[in-house]
Amino acid sequence: MPENLLKTSSIQMFVKRMREAGVSAPAIASFRLHYQRLCGGEKGFLPEKDIRPIESLPDSETFYEYFEAGQSVMASAAVIKLNGGLGTSMGLDRAKTLLPVRGNLTFLDLIARQVLSLRKQVGTEIPLVLMNSYRTSQDCDRALAEYPELQVAKLPLGFLQNMVPKVLEDGLTPAEHDNRPKLGWCPPGHGDLFTAIKGSGLLDQMIERGVEYSFVSNADNLGAALDPSLLGYMVANDLDFMLEAADRTPADRKGGHLCQLLDGRLALRESAQCPTEEEEIFQDVSRHHYFNTNNLWIHLPTLNRLLEEHGGFLPLPTVVNRKNLDPRDPMSPRVLQLETVMGTAISLFPKAAAVRVPRRRFSPVKNTNDLLGVRSDAYDLSPDGRIVLSAGRSEPPVIRLDEDVYKMIDEFEKRFPRGTPSLRLCDRLAIKGDVTFGSGVAIEGRVEIRANNKASVRDGTVIRGTVDL
Repeated sequence: MPENLLKTSSIQMFVKRMREAGVSAPAIASFRLHYQRLCGGEKGFLPEKDIRPIESLPDSETFYEYFEAGQSVMASAAVIKLNGGLGTSMGLDRAKTLLPVRGNLTFLDLIARQVLSLRKQVGTEIPLVLMNSYRTSQDCDRALAEYPELQVAKLPLGFLQNMVPKVLEDGLTPAEHDNRPKLGWCPPGHGDLFTAIKGSGLLDQMIERGVEYSFVSNADNLGAALDPSLLGYMVANDLDFMLEAADRTPADRKGGHLCQLLDGRLALRESAQCPTEEEEIFQDVSRHHYFNTNNLWIHLPTLNRLLEEHGGFLPLPTVVNRKNLDPRDPMSPRVLQLETVMGTAISLFPKAAAVRVPRRRFSPVKNTNDLLGVRSDAYDLSPDGRIVLSAGRSEPPVIRLDEDVYKMIDEFEKRFPRGTPSLRLCDRLAIKGDVTFGSGVAIEGRVEIRANNKASVRDGTVIRGTVDL
């Protein structure tokens, strides 16, 4: 069969599967676009020759003059949190945001407190909406039932992101698992926000209610809150899309960065978009200074117009993620997940910009390394529910825990039975081996702890430098 007919046949198989699963027409059209790009040989790369570094950005720490402008439009603002993650990299099988962060307070508890605190400050009912996955929706709805005052009339507290089929790397056909059919599906990346919010009807509901601006961030980033000064800057400069970027440090070198296309438009380059031979320059924080915090500000009427022009989805760059069909089985078939990144929409909005924000607006938890950091005194819990770097710190401690011991949350918890060590004065912590910590332990400066056998650190110990246990 000719190659073009094979591609057509494969597309038809994908479309049939998605229709049978009840996937919306715009989500199917979006997947079709990315699959056609894949079949056309597109690897989703954005090479160095096609971009330029960004030397400087407007600094939000100078935006005090915009505070009043932001306050004046808070009644037309909403908060959207991306809440589809399960934390599978830590061995979780339910929403990561139900994990305790400080004492018994979970991510969701703190998000609820952030929004309720903001409402009290500005005297207006700012909506909170979660973009859930089908695996996080029910549990998180039950958790938020503890905060009935969050509910806003005529608006739901959440909507569902879409699901798309995984693609077999060998043959580019739909991936299937004999015993676990759900493993044949994956979320299409957080760029699906735009398709899902339109398809759910929520975008139209929000606009009808008078919501004009939305602040969007990851639910696991507890430093991100709706800031009137940032909103005021957006309004004063008549922007329809604004991305928050922060200074890259060595801890961020493997993450995506902000750049400029040759035609002058801003763009994001994620690690999956970097050719292998360019990894070193991709990770050069002295060349590419800013990373995407995934905190976005969106003018909803403009988004609605762009979605209607493109049939209910945005033609974002394709990101190809290569994984195993069963993430827990390295011998399972290799698959391609066709994803999009919501920040890449910065290239599509007519009046888009990026601004530099301080590190305190970026405190995400992607793994147990991050969790140890935010639970420690390297971060403070602010009165309005944000987790921010402690006073005197401009960067988080770089933490590298032995993955064979600390990667899964249950094993991680066993090693800190009496609380998290003090990391307030820690620059870097690396642990190699199986080490359990007592209470009142302090880690200072650059520390490496090594243990060939199971070991423990006594209560009240102060650790500096390299230690063999």
